[in-house]
Amino acid sequence: MKRPSPSLIAVVTALAAVTGFAALTAPGEPGAASAAPAPQAARLPVERTSLLCPAPSTSDVAETLTTSYTPPGATAAAAAGTTAPKPSAVLGLAKNPDAPALKKGAKAPGTVTAPGTPVAAEADGAVTHGLTGTATGTLAPGWTVQQTTVVPAGAARGLLGVTCSAPDTDLWFPAVSTAKGRTDYIHLTNPDDDIAVADIELYGPEGELKTTIERDGLDVPPHSTTAVRLSTLLSESPHENLTAHVSTRAGRVGAALGSATDGVGSDWLSASADPAARLVLPGIPADATGVRLVAFAPGDSDADLKIQLATANGTIVPAAAESLHVKAGMTAFVDLPDLTRGAAASLLLTPTDPKKQVPVVAALKVVRGKGSDTEMAFIPAAAPITGRATVADNRAKGTALALTAPEAAAQVKVTASAGTEGGTPATRTVSLKAGTTTVLTDLAPKDVKGSYALTVEPVAGGGPVYASRALTLPEDGIPMFTVQTLVDDRGTVEVPAARRDITVLDD
Repeated sequence: MKRPSPSLIAVVTALAAVTGFAALTAPGEPGAASAAPAPQAARLPVERTSLLCPAPSTSDVAETLTTSYTPPGATAAAAAGTTAPKPSAVLGLAKNPDAPALKKGAKAPGTVTAPGTPVAAEADGAVTHGLTGTATGTLAPGWTVQQTTVVPAGAARGLLGVTCSAPDTDLWFPAVSTAKGRTDYIHLTNPDDDIAVADIELYGPEGELKTTIERDGLDVPPHSTTAVRLSTLLSESPHENLTAHVSTRAGRVGAALGSATDGVGSDWLSASADPAARLVLPGIPADATGVRLVAFAPGDSDADLKIQLATANGTIVPAAAESLHVKAGMTAFVDLPDLTRGAAASLLLTPTDPKKQVPVVAALKVVRGKGSDTEMAFIPAAAPITGRATVADNRAKGTALALTAPEAAAQVKVTASAGTEGGTPATRTVSLKAGTTTVLTDLAPKDVKGSYALTVEPVAGGGPVYASRALTLPEDGIPMFTVQTLVDDRGTVEVPAARRDITVLDD
C-alpha cells in the first residue's frame, strides 16, 4: 500500500518572508565568534503574507461577503539605507478555465486598509473564480480573510464559511464522501507563476482507493483555481466515509473542500491540523443533533484513541463512545448521538496507551436541526494558538467563540475590532480552567457597526489553547451555521541571528 509522504514545506519559505539581520565579525575583533556568546534568535514581523480563497458558489441566489482584516501590531523597521515597502492588502481573481466568463463589471474585492480596520465586499449570484491575495508591510502580520456565503435555496442551500488559507504542499481532509446525495469538490488554487502538479489520494475503511489521477498528477495552471469533484476520481461504488490527501509534486496550492448533502445542508471543510498523537476539535454547538467523528492514521502503525469531551465543567467520557481504533492507512469513523446534551463542548482525542503515540488526522461532521430544517458544518482538528489568531466577519448576533484548554489552565486576551462601518475596539482577558471549554457569545462592542474581527492571544505561562468561531444565521426556520477553527496567524517568525567567522589562512 502506498503511504502518504510527510509535508515538504521548507523552512526557507518562512524565512524568506521576514526581515532579519546577520552579524559579521572577523577574528580578533571585539565580539569575535571565539569570545562572544552564541547569537540569540529574534522574533520579527513578516513582511509579506499570501492567502488563497476558493470559488464561493455556483448558485445564482448565493450572497457572498469577503472580509479582510489585519490586527494592529508592531512592524519591523526598515534596514539602514532602505525604505520600508508601502503597505497593501489586495485580493485578485484567480483564473478558472472551466468557469464561465465573469459578468460585465464584475471584479475582485481588492482592499487596501489600515491595521485594525476590517473591510468587506459583497458579491451576489454565482462566483466561480477563486481569489488570490498578498499583504505587505504593516498589513502583512496576521492578515486574515474570511469568506461567508449564504445560499438560501437549492440543493446546496446553507451557510458556507471558510478562512482563506496560505499555500501549502501537504493537506489532509478527513470526513469527505462520494456517497449518493453528497457532492464534494476539492478546490485547488495556485498562486505562483509556474504550473503546480497536485495529487489527490483517497483512503477509505479498507485502505487507499485507486483514482484516475494517480499516474500523472493534476496540473493547476499559474494564478488559477481548479475544482475537482471527488466522485469523478473513482470508478468504484460510492463511499460514505473517506479521507482525502492533497500533496504536490511541483509548486504549492491552497486547498479547501466544498461539500453539500441533499436535504441536509452545505459548508466548507478546511484541512485538519498536521498529523499528531493528540488532537482537539473545538466548538461543537450545544444543540448539535448529529456528530460523526472521522479519523485517519497516515503512518505504518494502528492508532487506539481515547475519546473525551471538554465541557464547561471539566473533561468527561461521552456515553456514545469511549474509544476508536484506527488501522494504519485506513479511515475509521464513529457516530456520537446526543453528544453535547445541550452544552457546547470540544472533542479530545488522545492515545489510550500514552506510550504508543501514533499521529492521526481527524474531523467532525456536525448537524443541527431536525427533519427538513437541518444544516451541517465541519470541525477539523485544530492546532494550538502559539502567538495570535484572528477570525473576521463576526456579527453582533449569532457569533460564538469557543476556547479550550485541554491540558492546563490558561488565560487569553480576546479583542473585538471596530466594525466594517465603525465602532470602538474592545479587549478582555478570559481565564480558562484545565480540561474545559469556555464559550463566549457577548463579544461585539456596544457601538459596533457592520461585521467585526476577533483576535485571540494566549497569555504567556499558561497551557495550550485551541479555539473556533461559530456563526449562526437562521434562514426560514433552518439553523444555518458554519464553524471555523482559529489558526495561528504566524504574524512573526523566529529568525536565528547569523554570525560569520572570516578566517584568513596563510600558505
